[in-house]
Amino acid sequence: MSYLDLRSDLFQRAFQGAVPYGDYLTTGNDRERAAWARAEAALPALPDDAGTRLDPAGRIVNVLCLSGIWCGDCVRSVPVVARLAEAAGPSVDFRLVDRDAIPELRDELRVLGAMRVPMVVFLTEDFHEIGRYGDRPLTVYRDKAVTELGAACPLPGSADGGALAAETDEWLDVFERMILMARLAPPLRARHGD
Repeated sequence: MSYLDLRSDLFQRAFQGAVPYGDYLTTGNDRERAAWARAEAALPALPDDAGTRLDPAGRIVNVLCLSGIWCGDCVRSVPVVARLAEAAGPSVDFRLVDRDAIPELRDELRVLGAMRVPMVVFLTEDFHEIGRYGDRPLTVYRDKAVTELGAACPLPGSADGGALAAETDEWLDVFERMILMARLAPPLRARHGD
């Protein structure tokens, strides 16, 4: 069986030109950096089992985030992603690229035809896509639907507070899923002998 990802060259190029989280934050102006710092300070603690859930067990997982330093959704979600990548350890390499820096990548990661950020792409060591997630977590969409769609559209599971903790849990589930997919992928299991 042959494994192929036609976008792996694009993802690898983008990843090599992307920057670590701390370097990315320096690209903002004073107001933007202050907003990101406030978001980081508000992050809830990760669950006690996060380290176990995020253990890539010898796999290299490259995490590429298409972001905008100016974007409120990025300010809310990307610090969560950075914290999860850090908790996963050195085998998870998290990097960011500005939404407009690589038009081909921006267009590949459109959502509903729009240029939305953040978009996070999880990649194997060969830069094959494991999966992608982003724009806004379900928690945010539920809250947004309640305020924009009104009472005529009741929604199960709408958050009643603790939204940042719920968003963090969502991102933790996404990270765990991507890491498990990499751990269970037949070509990677063959390569790593497990």
